[in-house]
Amino acid sequence: MGKNVIWATIFALLAAILQSTLLSRLAIYHAVPDIALGILVFSAYNNGTMTGQLTGFSSGLLLDFLSAAPLGLNTFVRTIVGASVGLMKGTFFLDTLLLPMALCGGATLIKALFFWILHLLFASAVPAYAAQSPILWVEFALNTLIAPFLFALLKLFKPLLVEGRDG
Repeated sequence: MGKNVIWATIFALLAAILQSTLLSRLAIYHAVPDIALGILVFSAYNNGTMTGQLTGFSSGLLLDFLSAAPLGLNTFVRTIVGASVGLMKGTFFLDTLLLPMALCGGATLIKALFFWILHLLFASAVPAYAAQSPILWVEFALNTLIAPFLFALLKLFKPLLVEGRDG
C-alpha cells in the first residue's frame, strides 16, 4: 500500500505543478482541469478507502504547501474525496468512458461542496466556489471530459499505482 500512495502522491504533485504553470495559461474562465484530483480518484477507486485517504492526505498537504491556501484545507478536502471514492472500490466495472467521467465529475462536486461548507465556517480564510459562477461548472466539465483520457494514461502506470498481484 505504501508504494501506491507514494507514487500517486508524486503523480499528483507533478500534475499540480503542471496545472499551476502550463494549464493556468490555458484557463477558461480562470478554471483549469484538476488533474491531481483525477489521479487521486483513479488511485482511490482502484485501491480502496485507506489508500484513497492516505493519497488524499499526502497530495493535499503538498498542494497546501504549493498554494496560498490555508494549511490543511486541501489536505482535509482531498482526504474526504479519497475516502469517498475509495468506498466505491469494486462496486462498478471500471469501463473506459462513463465511470471515469462520473467519478471525476462527482469528485469535483464533493470538493466544491466541502469548500462551501468550510467557507461557511471560516468565511474569511477559505474561498468557495460560487454556484452561479462559471468557474465551478467549467472545472466540472473539464474534469469530466479529461477523465477517460487521464484514466487511460494512468492505466499505463498501473503496476506503480494499483496494489495487487495483477496491479
